[in-house]
Amino acid sequence: MTLQLVVSSLPTRCSRLAVPHLRRSCKLSPRVSMSSSSFSSAPEDQSLETEAPHAPVTRERRLNPDLQKQLPKPYLARALEAVDPSHPQGTKGRDPRGLSVLQQHAAFFDRNGDGIIYPWETFQGLRAIGCALPVSFFGAILINLVLTYPTQPGWLPSPLLSIHIKNIHKGKHGSDSEAYDTEGRFDPSKFDAIFSKYGRTHPNALTKEELISMLNGNRNMYDFLGWVAAAGEWLLLYSVAKDKDGLLQRETVRGAFDGSLFERLQDNKKSS
Repeated sequence: MTLQLVVSSLPTRCSRLAVPHLRRSCKLSPRVSMSSSSFSSAPEDQSLETEAPHAPVTRERRLNPDLQKQLPKPYLARALEAVDPSHPQGTKGRDPRGLSVLQQHAAFFDRNGDGIIYPWETFQGLRAIGCALPVSFFGAILINLVLTYPTQPGWLPSPLLSIHIKNIHKGKHGSDSEAYDTEGRFDPSKFDAIFSKYGRTHPNALTKEELISMLNGNRNMYDFLGWVAAAGEWLLLYSVAKDKDGLLQRETVRGAFDGSLFERLQDNKKSS
């Protein structure tokens, strides 16, 4: 009889023990489901964003987030070649001769190849790429007047307004695209930004209006010399190198940076 009482009491005790256990499990189950749902939606990495919601200019002037897939190490400034996704090795068949990209740009105007550019050589170079006589004359005076002293090897100025190509990086002005760094290397990411930010009509070209928009966007505060120099360079380039549709093509601009465009313009003028 004692055995029967023990046996009959077991289900009651088990049921009493089981009910609180089930209640506790019921209370815990919603928490588990909430935590599992939170793991399924991981937050995005904001450190890779190139647009800020409260800075509309970052949405207007966009960067290319896929540039690293299109060009190896686009953040690495190149000393010898002006590279982009279409020209990852630079201008084919062209010997940089150990010159930086900025030095290559300037070397076209060194007509006798002695490493020094005099005003009459600048004049000859401007004429060779198709500039009109008045533009070439006044352009040669202004260019050499601005660049002569910063590029001199010593403290004394040159009475002949000579420009020394080995020091051309010292003549880099502000308010520019920064596609040249301060040592004269070519920065592919800055070059690409010219078109990702301002090439709204065509992804690989600039209209005159977009060119002016870029000049305004690149201005540094109170950098009046840089404003004038940048405007003079880009508007001169547009006047001699725009295509029949009035567009300044990406490849044309790239060629201006390493000087290969000047050689093509000179050859075209000779053949015409």
